[in-house]
Amino acid sequence: MSESQGLLRPQEGKNDRRTSRFNPRSVLLTAASLLIVFSLLGCYQIFGTSKPTKKNIIFFVTDGMGPASLSLTRSFRQYRDNLTIDDILELDKYLIGSSRTRSSSSLITDSAAGATAFSCAMKSYNSAIGVDPDSNPCGTVMEALKLEGYATGLVVTTRITDATPAAFSAHTSLRIYEDLIAQHQIGDYPLGRSVDLLIGGGRTHYYSPNDHKYGNKGSRQDDRNLIDEAKNQGWSYVGNRSEFDQLNLGSNVQLPLLALLDDYDIPFDLDRDDEVHPSLEEEALVALNALTEATKDSDKGFFLLVEGSRIDHAGHNNDPAAQVREVLAFDKAFKAVKDFADKSDVETILISTSDHETGGLATARQISPNYPDYIWYPEALLNAKHSGEYLNKKIANYDGKDLKNFIIEEILTKDLGIKDFTDEEVESLISHKANSHYIINNIISLRSQTGWSTHGHSAVDVNIYAYANKRSTMIKLYETLGGNHENIEIGQFIVDYFNLDLDQVTELVKDTQHEPKKSVKSDTQGLNIEEEANDHYHTGAQI
Repeated sequence: MSESQGLLRPQEGKNDRRTSRFNPRSVLLTAASLLIVFSLLGCYQIFGTSKPTKKNIIFFVTDGMGPASLSLTRSFRQYRDNLTIDDILELDKYLIGSSRTRSSSSLITDSAAGATAFSCAMKSYNSAIGVDPDSNPCGTVMEALKLEGYATGLVVTTRITDATPAAFSAHTSLRIYEDLIAQHQIGDYPLGRSVDLLIGGGRTHYYSPNDHKYGNKGSRQDDRNLIDEAKNQGWSYVGNRSEFDQLNLGSNVQLPLLALLDDYDIPFDLDRDDEVHPSLEEEALVALNALTEATKDSDKGFFLLVEGSRIDHAGHNNDPAAQVREVLAFDKAFKAVKDFADKSDVETILISTSDHETGGLATARQISPNYPDYIWYPEALLNAKHSGEYLNKKIANYDGKDLKNFIIEEILTKDLGIKDFTDEEVESLISHKANSHYIINNIISLRSQTGWSTHGHSAVDVNIYAYANKRSTMIKLYETLGGNHENIEIGQFIVDYFNLDLDQVTELVKDTQHEPKKSVKSDTQGLNIEEEANDHYHTGAQI
């Protein structure tokens, strides 16, 4: 389908049913303050321009990050770097509102429904990937922008087929259908290719166990090699750090680009080997520069999704040491993108929010029946050299004769910096050798006095952050997203900002195959479909 057919502009006189999905009432600025702003802006036009303006949007998702994650990380960094108490994270500077996160099926959302709220501006059920509550495909903002001529990209630190990136680039009735999601992402669905750049992990869903051309951890249940298929269709492929470095931070990229940098998820930043895996900041800069180059002669800009994916995994594991490093890695990437926007002469907006909170995190914990101390100890997090996930694998793979001494000397003393361990803690790690990460993380959480209420998600509201390099656009962001909102209103802002018609896109994708064929429908890697319809990640692959 030609991108110049103009399919996506609302038809004149047509009743757009999407306008009924949200009715923005919250306005951060009062009428009086708006008058002041107008006078300061002078010639800036607030509510529109006489001619179309080239625009870029970078949409950030901090998967599983709630307000307490910022508090925890801020205090940790102040302690680690000996900073003053008024030092804040880069993200803190751009807080404008908050979001309510429930899905259509539950007061507590999963990542799939949370991302679909952003991508389709629509509430759907937990586990829905770009489909409505009846499992019918719904057009996404990224697809609409691609059809309008914008360049598009997805950058994550989890599998590129995971819930958040999938909800923008695929349509499946369950998030576990990652093999099918991979097919959609390379263009095997009615719209053809709707994404120009994919950077993340998840190579396992692009080739089969019997195909060793790109590794030995393929998991596709058919015999398709999607990497070869993509290359035959003109995609550039990058599969390791050396090839990633040859992209020269995006100046040497031939789009479309498929960069699969791990079979599963990219390791936690606390565990990441810089010689093996790039940082989220590096991934984002490659994408920004590549998309900028691709659109330099166009009157259309680009859409880029950047996800701090594994904040969520740290929350699921109740791992405070990994959590703060993931938030810091994201904050560094956000600053790099903000700096990029400041240097760009193209109108560029940044919106950052979370799909939900994970773990029920609290920067406090009562550890005795006595009246609690009002304190928590960030030094306990600083002492940890690796995540609980990493150390669990280290213990599970130990084949020596003295496991107890290994745990005491190598794990507790060296890797965690803990000397006041108890006999009960040591024995618990020994008896749970194959699945010790929850115990390790609880040992750290107790000593830091970090609290958790769940290994799942919570219903807590999450923050909205925004920035624009044009003052008039910043006012639009404040007007529309300031205050407290439903998550679908964030997706609707993108729809309105670009004047998109998602109903027309929905019509184009309605016949998308959104469930695997019967012969491979059991492709769940041995997982229970009912259980895995809820939020999950490949712990079995990582540990």
